[in-house]
Amino acid sequence: MPRWLKRGMDASAIKEADARVRQTVEDILAQVEAKKDTAIRELSEKFDKWSPKDFRLAPQEIEKAISQVSKRDLEDIKFAQAQVRNFAQKQRDTMHDLEVETLPGVVLGHRHIPVNSIGCYVPGGRYPMVASAHMSIVTARVAGVKCIIACAPPYKGGPHPAIVAAMHFGGADEIYVLGGVQAVAAMALGTESIEPVDMIVGPGNAYVAEAKRQLFGRIGIDLLAGPTETLVIADDSVDGEICATDLLGQAEHGPTSPAVLITNSEKLAQDTIKEVERLLTILPTADAAAQAWKDNGEVIVCDSYEEMVQEADRIASEHVQVMTRDPDYFLNTMTNYGSLFLGARTNVAFGDKVIGTNHTLPTRKNARFTGGLWVGKFIKTCTYQRVTTDAASAMIGEYCSRLCVLEGFLGHAEQANVRVRRYGGRNVPYAQAAE
Repeated sequence: MPRWLKRGMDASAIKEADARVRQTVEDILAQVEAKKDTAIRELSEKFDKWSPKDFRLAPQEIEKAISQVSKRDLEDIKFAQAQVRNFAQKQRDTMHDLEVETLPGVVLGHRHIPVNSIGCYVPGGRYPMVASAHMSIVTARVAGVKCIIACAPPYKGGPHPAIVAAMHFGGADEIYVLGGVQAVAAMALGTESIEPVDMIVGPGNAYVAEAKRQLFGRIGIDLLAGPTETLVIADDSVDGEICATDLLGQAEHGPTSPAVLITNSEKLAQDTIKEVERLLTILPTADAAAQAWKDNGEVIVCDSYEEMVQEADRIASEHVQVMTRDPDYFLNTMTNYGSLFLGARTNVAFGDKVIGTNHTLPTRKNARFTGGLWVGKFIKTCTYQRVTTDAASAMIGEYCSRLCVLEGFLGHAEQANVRVRRYGGRNVPYAQAAE
């Protein structure tokens, strides 16, 4: 039976916070839809104190921003993008078009068609998330998306140089210095100066995630990727320091980020709690991490690996770090997670920044039904069919006609019947099933 040594915020408090976010986002989306560029400027001034002549960066402004990034940082950005590009290409290579003759004269197939245009949101509030540009833009380019626009908030009164560099080298066609819900709304709904896109991608805070949720259906989205979540699964093959470090390393994202430890060792659980408290006295980002740990930290002690898997699948965390004697057991048995990090030699930061997998992952239990952003998210798999012989058309038509009549669709049935008459030589009366 699982035992909680520490629990996070209760469900009612989370529900109240969600309701406030939902209403705020509804209001902002309505403003942007009604007033377009005027609303974008008003909202940017209100939330970011940012009102440039043009939110879109001109080529010379992009060059100026890149010139402010050190040579080492540019090299690191390009290295990370190379890893993301390589893995995305390997994923793309697994996706093949299909054409098969399923019956004599009946040919079915599918094509993988990239989305025409996307808008990439790169967060930049508490931390300028340079890596998010790699994850969205580079992956979309590998998928074959034709038009990519990208938005990131202003940073210290202007564009963040490293984010601009990452967007540019990643392959963005247009770069805007615009943040928050207003940026997502502008890309999704369009304004006088920004063409609407077909799909919005990228992580963000609770407001950005809610904006994507409310806009879904009018445009496509990658997934709902809100505040970062981390789950550490560990046994006594590791110690409290490494567990605490990995929990706080993700808790620093912000006060709403869950950080959970599941273990079958009560000693490790207690040691980790002590180490968290110690590290919070020296961690430079302790203000955010401490609040996250206080409100959303959990420590769960289980009796077995099987029970640990059950709890992990119930939580369905975005990031799951497995540090046990047999990490492959969890790889082979877990079903609900955004991404797995197997063994103490790897960690979530590797995936977040550089290793090559995508860091835009499902949060808030959405891992129960979707994986994270990957090259396939930018691709529509569209089917087609072709009937190549008269005999096949008449044969399929007879089955189709009867099945349509079974459902009461007589107009549908006649679509089949006309083929039976024309290609099968049978005189089937109008809107009657072929016997």
